[in-house]
Amino acid sequence: MRIAIYGRPNSGDVSIEAVNTLVKKLTSAQVEIVFYDAFYKFISKKIKISSPQTFSSHNEINKRADLLFSIGGDGTLLETVCYIRDSGIPVMGINTGRLGFIPAVSVDEIEKVVDAVLKKTYSLDKRFLLELKMKGNYFSDCRYALNDITVQKTDSSSMVTIHASINSNFLNSYWADGLIVSTPTGSTAYSMSCGGPIVMPNSDNFILTPIAPHNLSMRPVVISSNDTVKLEIESRNPNYLISLDSKSESVPSSIALEIKKADFSISFAKLQGHDFLSTLRNKLSWGIDKRN
Repeated sequence: MRIAIYGRPNSGDVSIEAVNTLVKKLTSAQVEIVFYDAFYKFISKKIKISSPQTFSSHNEINKRADLLFSIGGDGTLLETVCYIRDSGIPVMGINTGRLGFIPAVSVDEIEKVVDAVLKKTYSLDKRFLLELKMKGNYFSDCRYALNDITVQKTDSSSMVTIHASINSNFLNSYWADGLIVSTPTGSTAYSMSCGGPIVMPNSDNFILTPIAPHNLSMRPVVISSNDTVKLEIESRNPNYLISLDSKSESVPSSIALEIKKADFSISFAKLQGHDFLSTLRNKLSWGIDKRN
């Protein structure tokens, strides 16, 4: 068995401790380990690893691992999308971050997780992605998002006008600070902070959530994931900002966007007893009020 490990360079002490525990457990089970190259260079200063294998791109990890561990928070896990893509490699998150709605386990559960991986007693939770189409060489060759694609103004003064169409049918012109196109996975992220609904992960929907709209009648809209969303932007500024999860670039206002469901999905490995509803209750502190 071969396991890949991904993490951000300059991670905190908790991540180093998690990696150390994980490596010891996998090594004792004679599992081959493949590290994300930049992360290995960082942790190798603190953890001694003999004869490591590394990867730094999608092509280098494709078909070279049976599972990938992401060590960090939701942001770290989102970054694995551009490395996993359509390879079919499942991702298991080890949460050393602060919140974490995406399926993950705590550092205290690492030994239990490794046992489950070795015995293959985990289940798979499939999540679909968004794909962005636009002119230019922006975002290199990875125009996918697991959480959301966001269009925003680039300055702190004037709003932008975003003309949104669904399947070539005009929906609305949003006069706002921006617009979020979210997956069900991303419904507990930026969209929720802007008043969007929480959507069950297995729902086949997109959520369009305006950011600080000028007209209070502008509400979030839930549409089918089979729809194609087209966005055209008007702005006093020559550029606007577009974000794919944690990646962002400044783009000329003349460039239109087309957003649709990607042709492949990402699979998250999760332990038995871990489910989305219990995560919601724990992370949002539901039920703490004794009157409930």
